[in-house]
Amino acid sequence: MKAVQQAVTVGLTPAGQLLRLVWQGRPYPIRGVLDQWRYGGRWWLNEAPRDCYLVQAGELVAELHHEAALDRWWLARIQD
Repeated sequence: MKAVQQAVTVGLTPAGQLLRLVWQGRPYPIRGVLDQWRYGGRWWLNEAPRDCYLVQAGELVAELHHEAALDRWWLARIQD
């Protein structure tokens, strides 16, 4: 996996399911969630917990992170 660490836009269905990822102005439809986990954060650095998803988005296999308190999404890594 290649580290990216860039802010992205993630579209959700009305039910809250992942729908699409927009990265560098290009939309990638999310075809499936391959894995999902919760990262507690490094408390000693005051990191907030976040939800993490490994998704098939178009031709990408991408690891997305979501910090719910700030409603912030970022692309952590992509499969190279």
